[in-house]
Amino acid sequence: MQFLTYLVRGISLGSVYALIALGYTMVYGIARMLNFAHGDVIMVGGYVVFFAFCKSGINPLLSILIAMAACTLLGMTIEKVAYKPLRGTPSLAVLITAIGVSYFLQNGAMLLWKSDPKSFSSIVGISGLNLFDGRLQISAETIVTIITCIVIMIVLMWFVKKTKPGHAMQAVSEDRGAAQLMGINVNGIISLTFAIGSALAAIAGALLLSSYPTLMPTTGAMPGIKAFTAAVFGGIGSIPGAFLGGILLGVIENLSKAYISTQLSDAIVFLVLIIILLVKPTGLLGKKATVKV
Repeated sequence: MQFLTYLVRGISLGSVYALIALGYTMVYGIARMLNFAHGDVIMVGGYVVFFAFCKSGINPLLSILIAMAACTLLGMTIEKVAYKPLRGTPSLAVLITAIGVSYFLQNGAMLLWKSDPKSFSSIVGISGLNLFDGRLQISAETIVTIITCIVIMIVLMWFVKKTKPGHAMQAVSEDRGAAQLMGINVNGIISLTFAIGSALAAIAGALLLSSYPTLMPTTGAMPGIKAFTAAVFGGIGSIPGAFLGGILLGVIENLSKAYISTQLSDAIVFLVLIIILLVKPTGLLGKKATVKV
């Protein structure tokens, strides 16, 4: 029964990683860039929910919507100010800029909200489940996180495959130049992608802090790195891959802490990633990119 408890906790943590990884994989899949400031957008979303819900007593759903709007605006601003001028430059320049934006957001949060930890109240107002005569307890946060992640993955897949903006995203991902010649607004599609990824970051921040209720300016840093690892694990650019990678990462991390060592759990996660990439360099569900010459 203990194994089931650790497994459920791992799936819950993995669902948060998967939510964050979906934002990473959307941006990389369309814009072909790694937005390492994504974890800090999660932190900003967490602060917005904290002040709206925990301090002002606003309805939790409305608080999340406010955070989604704030993070969407932030993500689009970051793309327009920091990344758009670098479009067409070497990827290293974009990567360094992304790291700079990440530190800028962290230090800006320290100036605005100080570095002292804040206690976050759970946004989930329902009770959990007690199974097998109480031997297996599943928290309400775990249930909501898993369901939310599955629903968002399904909606994203439907959006990309069945809607006109989704088709435009696929075209931009395949060949940006050809898409532009066909009349697609490439800049608008990339901005839309950043908007969706940033809105997901706000949801992920609220759910992450509901389960791990300590909010600091560096809150999003490590989950952001692990979610990026999950996206690579599953196959970056693949929406189902991000989901699968996040779940597996959370399970491996939690089981490593329970049965091997809490200190070595992160090392074990990255070791598994290295092994997977040695066997399948594109990740579990990733596809080989075809280069036309």
